[in-house]
Amino acid sequence: MGYGWALAAVLATWCLLDALSRLVWRPRAVAAALRRQGVRGPGYRLLVGSLGDINKLRADAAGAGGAAALDVASHDFIPFVQPQFRQWIPLYGRVFLYWFGWTPDMCVADVEVAKQVLSDRTGLFPKNVTTPMLLKLFGRGLVLANGDEWQRHKKVVHPAFNTDKLKMMTATMAGVARSMVSRWEEKVASHGGKVVIELSSQFEELTADVISHTAFGSSYAEGKQVFMAIKELQFIAFSSLLSVQIPGSRYFPTKKNLKVWRLDRKVRSTLMQIISNRLAAAAKEKAGGGGGGYGKDLLGLMLEASAPPELGTKRRQPPVLSMDEIIDECKTFFFAGQETTSHLLSWTMFLLSTHPDWQDKLREEAVRECAGAGAGDDDDQLPTYDMLGKLKLLNQFLLETLRLYSPVPAIRRRTAAAVEMGGVTVPGGTMLTFPIATMHRDEEVWGADAGVFDPMRFDGGGAMAKLLSFSTGPRACVGQSFAMVEAKAVVAAILRRFRLELSPEYVHAPTDVITLRPKHGLPMVVTRVHA
Repeated sequence: MGYGWALAAVLATWCLLDALSRLVWRPRAVAAALRRQGVRGPGYRLLVGSLGDINKLRADAAGAGGAAALDVASHDFIPFVQPQFRQWIPLYGRVFLYWFGWTPDMCVADVEVAKQVLSDRTGLFPKNVTTPMLLKLFGRGLVLANGDEWQRHKKVVHPAFNTDKLKMMTATMAGVARSMVSRWEEKVASHGGKVVIELSSQFEELTADVISHTAFGSSYAEGKQVFMAIKELQFIAFSSLLSVQIPGSRYFPTKKNLKVWRLDRKVRSTLMQIISNRLAAAAKEKAGGGGGGYGKDLLGLMLEASAPPELGTKRRQPPVLSMDEIIDECKTFFFAGQETTSHLLSWTMFLLSTHPDWQDKLREEAVRECAGAGAGDDDDQLPTYDMLGKLKLLNQFLLETLRLYSPVPAIRRRTAAAVEMGGVTVPGGTMLTFPIATMHRDEEVWGADAGVFDPMRFDGGGAMAKLLSFSTGPRACVGQSFAMVEAKAVVAAILRRFRLELSPEYVHAPTDVITLRPKHGLPMVVTRVHA
């Protein structure tokens, strides 16, 4: 009995000392070490760190009932989405320390320091899983993997998005876009030539259909349950980013956790069904004397990498990807391949509607460069990859949209060990936050007109080096070319058929739920353009 009490006392003492170390001593030591190097920031508060201040700033900006909104001519949503950086950068500089609970978090709003970190190839700045809830959303796929694990995933995934594959996928993208446009034409015709359409939901379905077809050989209808479950997980994950996470709390059978577990099971079971269908198709083909391959899209390449060796062949290395890793990668691309492009399209349409001169320019360019690609009702030819590559003005318009309305407003990393960054030695285990939305409005980087929409700033290569919407360096978004080609195919298809005008019902209130979206949707007056 005495031994048991002694052991309990030792464990209790250890837990107390560990808590004191995490919650009191380490925060004080980190703050003091950085203060000696000139890095300041808002003070640390026990347990909550800076989260209380951040949540209050967000609530104040949102107004009573979250009803605050911008004028449609304004692109300054930073007080809604990143109010802490708007308030703290003028006080503490572009690089400062704040606190994610008891974890030190350094804001890095200096573009040169950001590029130094993001371009690093040593592994000193790995991806950071801010909350375990993100793993339910993304899985530990290419977006969140690090080190050798990331190298394995990259080896399999990258070939699925090379130029040759993109050229083949363009027809699918353009075909899905045309189907949507055809449905719009029916709506417009049935409403006397003009109709209000809520575009953000349209683009959610379209981009889901595109990634389903091009990467997984399925369809939006087949993967609909995945997209719906992932959307719910997204809102739960975002709420957890702004609250203190008690260690081990993700294992408690709370109402929220029970819902997360149910949604995760739904995602996994639906993905397994899609995978099983592909495996069954390959087995059937092989039984009929065919090659029995898994296909050359993303799912096919991943299944090939996980396939066991044929009987009678020499023993080879273990599979590159396990089945669990394939499921995680599917999660990553079902979310990233749909969510970011969907919102890029929404913000592009918003800016087109508020800049009718650019709408006319891009329409003329699309008609000229995509001549013969579905311009008339009897023309079934779809625009090709090469045709879309000639849409120079549209490319500039999309880049400026990404600058002002980057679908991902912030990027996060962490320090694997103590490391020098921008002349400052940063302790290991420190989170690094790059507030992309704020940095894209920095007048010292972008000029006095940083808050003005001007696609011509990308008429040349200089501005591209400062754009961080797809990140940069070895961990830059693998799907960025895919997203740009898809966006061009969709915008060109829409502009050649319709004129867009903001509905009076639209409320300009950009909000972030991990990704940046129109809080109240995007109702648009759509009118048929007559040739």
